[in-house]
Amino acid sequence: MKKSLLALAVLGAFAGAAQAQSSVTIYGIVDTGIAYTSKAVNTTTGNTGSKFGLNSGVIQGSRIGFKGVEDLGGGLSAVFNLEAGFKNDTGALDDTKTTNTLFRRKSVVGLQGGFGSVLLGRQTDFADTISAYTSVADFGGVTGAVGHNLDRLEGTRTNNSISYTTANLSGFTGNLIYGFGETAGQTSAGQAFGIGGKYDNGPLGLGLNYYQSKQGSTPSDTSLLSSAGAGDATNAGNSAAKVLNVVASYQFGPARVYGNWSRVKQDLSPSVTTTANQTLANANKADVYELGTAYSLSPSLKLLASVQHTRASFKSVDGKGKLTQINLGTDYWLSKRTDLYAFVSNIRASDMINTGVYGDTTGSDASQTAVAVGIRHKF
Repeated sequence: MKKSLLALAVLGAFAGAAQAQSSVTIYGIVDTGIAYTSKAVNTTTGNTGSKFGLNSGVIQGSRIGFKGVEDLGGGLSAVFNLEAGFKNDTGALDDTKTTNTLFRRKSVVGLQGGFGSVLLGRQTDFADTISAYTSVADFGGVTGAVGHNLDRLEGTRTNNSISYTTANLSGFTGNLIYGFGETAGQTSAGQAFGIGGKYDNGPLGLGLNYYQSKQGSTPSDTSLLSSAGAGDATNAGNSAAKVLNVVASYQFGPARVYGNWSRVKQDLSPSVTTTANQTLANANKADVYELGTAYSLSPSLKLLASVQHTRASFKSVDGKGKLTQINLGTDYWLSKRTDLYAFVSNIRASDMINTGVYGDTTGSDASQTAVAVGIRHKF
């Protein structure tokens, strides 16, 4: 009897140790706001008018995720992260550019330790990481349409990719990513690669990232899966997109001040012959500039302001256009997990299509004002 009790006690100890060495976390975000936009185009009549709607993911895309870590010993751990996006205003999967992609936001497995981490699967490049120094940290998707969707700071995924991120080296963290094109006999077709780094030193944050992708029928760069650049098998291996991000942020007491510049070149962008076809997604080259601030009136309340200016070039005789967006906002945290927000934005276009703050295009050369109030809960 004593031997049986001793054996059970030993087994229980081992089971407890094993459980402590492996963990899985379920997490997510539910973000929904009521949005008003002026001069939105009615896709049925072609006329413009005011629009009211319930938008999912105003700041951050609504999502549910699973992440886990297992201690393998010797400072080495196995890790995984699966993350699905959804539209909580309808309950549908958020897979606009893809079809039936459950873990569209992230699907990785890998190893981490004192050397850093190696991850394999579908993941963002380092532009997503350094976006913490930009308006994306406070305004999120509100500033996406004016340029951050194009310059990857909103978090564009790379399929079939492997990435390496260093450990923190006295404030510096570096990253390498490579996406396989997976085309037989054509190694460069559809491939992508990137290199980035960031430096944190007290109130100062700096970030730099470069990303390049190649043309192909199945590009690893998911930004090429849209109608504007669906992958060109006839020019497989040629350059498709080149993106450079330079970002900086500094905390002056209660105020964070930031500025950044991104340059995007797209060789997949089609030729356009009229202003009506000059959308930002069709730009051959775009420079995106941004300045902004976040001022903490209290630990719970922030006042937000930012301005973005995008200069775009198109493959046409007179192909240059501009977009300028001004944003004001406030974010109030009811708790560590729940906040209320309110934003007002104005976006103006010159010699190109106005993208609209929330994707509701206004047509050429129009000015649009958008207002959103909402709630975000993290779990």
